[in-house]
Amino acid sequence: MSQAMLNMYISFGGLLLMFISAGTALLARTKLSGFFSKVVLTFSFCCLLVSGIIVAYIVLGGPTSTGR
Repeated sequence: MSQAMLNMYISFGGLLLMFISAGTALLARTKLSGFFSKVVLTFSFCCLLVSGIIVAYIVLGGPTSTGR
């Protein structure tokens, strides 16, 4: 597998974590309360933090070679 394809799959993972983060934040804010809400919001923040690190890694890594 080329480096470009690997970067693409890693960025898809970051995108998935962003969707999970948004979904769990909405769930915690609207449907949950108390301690469980705080736990789910913490999980949401961790997902957002990891996805931000992934996006920074992909973007700051620069372009990949075409393999030619």
